[in-house]
Amino acid sequence: MTASDTPASAPQVVIVGGGPVGMGLAIDLGQRGVRCTVVERYPEPQPIPKGQNLTQRTLEHFHFWGAEAALRAARTIPRDYGIGGLTAYGTLLGGYAYDWLQRELVRPYYFTDNERLPQYATEAVLRRRAAAIPAVETLYGWTAEDVGQDEAGVRVTVARRDGSGRRTLRAPYGVGCDGSRSLMRERAGITQTRQDHDRVMVLLVFRSEGLHALLERFPGKSFYNVLHPDLEGYWQFFGRVDLGTTWFFHAPVPPGTTRDNFDFPGLLHAAVGAPFDVALEHVGFWDLRFATADSYRHGRLFVAGDAAHSHPPYGGYGINTGFEDAANLGWKLAAALAGWAGPGLLDSYTAERRPVFASTARDFIERAIRVDRDFLAAHDPARDRAAFEEAWQARQSGARSEVGAYAPHYSGSPLVAGPPGAESGALGTHAFAARAGHHLAPLALSSGRSVYEALGAGFTLLALGGDGRGARAFREAAGRLGIPLTVVEDARDGEPARYEAGLVLVRPDQFVAWAGDDAVPDAAAILGRAVGHADGGRPDGQAPRA
Repeated sequence: MTASDTPASAPQVVIVGGGPVGMGLAIDLGQRGVRCTVVERYPEPQPIPKGQNLTQRTLEHFHFWGAEAALRAARTIPRDYGIGGLTAYGTLLGGYAYDWLQRELVRPYYFTDNERLPQYATEAVLRRRAAAIPAVETLYGWTAEDVGQDEAGVRVTVARRDGSGRRTLRAPYGVGCDGSRSLMRERAGITQTRQDHDRVMVLLVFRSEGLHALLERFPGKSFYNVLHPDLEGYWQFFGRVDLGTTWFFHAPVPPGTTRDNFDFPGLLHAAVGAPFDVALEHVGFWDLRFATADSYRHGRLFVAGDAAHSHPPYGGYGINTGFEDAANLGWKLAAALAGWAGPGLLDSYTAERRPVFASTARDFIERAIRVDRDFLAAHDPARDRAAFEEAWQARQSGARSEVGAYAPHYSGSPLVAGPPGAESGALGTHAFAARAGHHLAPLALSSGRSVYEALGAGFTLLALGGDGRGARAFREAAGRLGIPLTVVEDARDGEPARYEAGLVLVRPDQFVAWAGDDAVPDAAAILGRAVGHADGGRPDGQAPRA
């Protein structure tokens, strides 16, 4: 739908910010029949190649959003080349390197392969998909000037950037996907916790055929992380935008560095360890810091993506974390608007997503900086080559295990029946067993098709074996509570046996709400809890059984 000053019907959700997270949320909502309006200041995606590494989990979202094939077709690096990465010591050509961020190691636990392409290409795919959904209205070239809310809903005043028009949008809910300097977060009165690292970072986009020739010794690699002793654990990072010509690079630079007072080609040559041709296309700066919203919701206003959390671009966590925000919030807003959400469902967005980001920052990004700093301080091949090489080999083994340890989960969420004392976070393990609060692994049903091809748009119950009484209990309870439920019945042998449960309740975002073997479970309590009823939605008011 194109922008219009007089839409046919008022939106139910106003989304400020039409970057990848805002567009992903709009698609998620629009496919659920929720009318939404996206306000985005740029008429076209901005050609800055950030946010390139997309995980298998993110591609599951694109699958369900009907955009996976288009995203893969937009890839800027040929599929037969590869999208792997490496970590090098000192310089890229210094002789010490190992494979890094090997996401293929966890591929069996996800329905889709990972992908790599510039963020602006991802945004273009999402814009085209959103344009095909009647419930999505897009206002490109517009900015939000003011935001307010009351008990009835939100009010967003928007204006064309060229000064030719202004309008007021009203809706039950508003979501700020408008970046780290979010107007929506500010107007909602949501405070932030910040951690500054007192480092100025540069982002360079440049063209070079010579660098491609130099790096042919590393076939199949598309991004390169350099650890230099002088930088105390902070990275110099190269990434391909395409195969052979265009690159981006980010690294710390001295305070006071500007576009005009620093030798950026010399910095690039030093990081690689050899001279090559450089034609700079973009120079930008940012301060290296972490910022986390203290709540992701205030009243009817929400924040997602960089508006909710921002961190250095280490490890490809940022854009993927933002897409997970969209997937988590989308079904909850749709449930609230449809009338089947319990009073705690919208608050669970903060309860689930904020701990995951805090853990990502603490257990992966900050830990990586600290571990790299300690390694560089302790080991130097010029001082003790044998000790350095032994430690370097150990790092390579650790890099493999770290990929498996990144497993965001909601085991401490009030919505799921996790183990006592569980805390949600990003640090975990991958498993085929169905665990409350964890991502559902994509096992094959007896028909041969993946369970992911059988999941419904609402909740899904996997009823594996048994006499059918459990499935009937969930159907009846879902009917009474008005919760959309798809029941998938199958035998409990072969691949489904690896779920280690006869009944598995799966949320609309493919996380497990509950798993068990009860022949006749307390289905109303389980479902009620999963949609935010403190009493499980039971008419007797008793708390749900864990």
